[in-house]
Amino acid sequence: MTDSARIVAVSLTFVVAGLIKGVAGMGLPTVAMGLLGSLMPPANAAGLIVIPSLATNLWQAFSGPGQAVVLRRIWPFLLAIAVATWASGGLMIREGAGQDTVWLGIALLIYAAIGLTKFRLSVPRRFEAWLSPVVGATTGVVTGATGVFVVPSVPYLQALGFDKDDLVQVLGQSFTISTIALAAALASRGAFRITAAGASSLCTAPALVGMAIGQTIRARVAPAAFRRVFFIGLLILGAELLGRVFLR
Repeated sequence: MTDSARIVAVSLTFVVAGLIKGVAGMGLPTVAMGLLGSLMPPANAAGLIVIPSLATNLWQAFSGPGQAVVLRRIWPFLLAIAVATWASGGLMIREGAGQDTVWLGIALLIYAAIGLTKFRLSVPRRFEAWLSPVVGATTGVVTGATGVFVVPSVPYLQALGFDKDDLVQVLGQSFTISTIALAAALASRGAFRITAAGASSLCTAPALVGMAIGQTIRARVAPAAFRRVFFIGLLILGAELLGRVFLR
């Protein structure tokens, strides 16, 4: 592939990933990692997604009126994500790290199947004080191994009973913390340098364009349709992760 073709392919990857994130409130790192996996090693792909992911997550996290209320409720979850992601960041760059995505893909498929059958998971508020740090730490370990942030954070946050817009916002806050912690973990291990940051910055504009298109679509979607899109998105992401391992 020529350099020009590679640039076009990377740009289109971030437009598509941003569009999915704009509609479903998630998916940019997972889609980008999957599509970029055919062009470069996983650690390099993870370096490229850092700044587009951070920019789109900040936009998503602070685009609504309820930030303070949401943060007071989930800060133990976010703190656990940050600590565990930084501590486990070396998993992604070890030999054979890509096999960890098998378990992530399976978890996504199971959760999406449950969601599409309308089986509703629910976490009582009295359990959040101890369950949030546990789920946050588990999410951090998965992030350190794979570079994506959706399991088990997305099933857990959806089970807390947030409405459509609050769920999208809290996902943005969770992914923002995960992105910052992942960048710190990669940088501390020499896998995210100034040159990678520059290349990552250039990927931000196409990701924001895609996200703007996706948010316009989401604003026109009814709650029931949004739920279907949300879980179908998880199903696609899980299948993509498994396909990346078994079909290469």
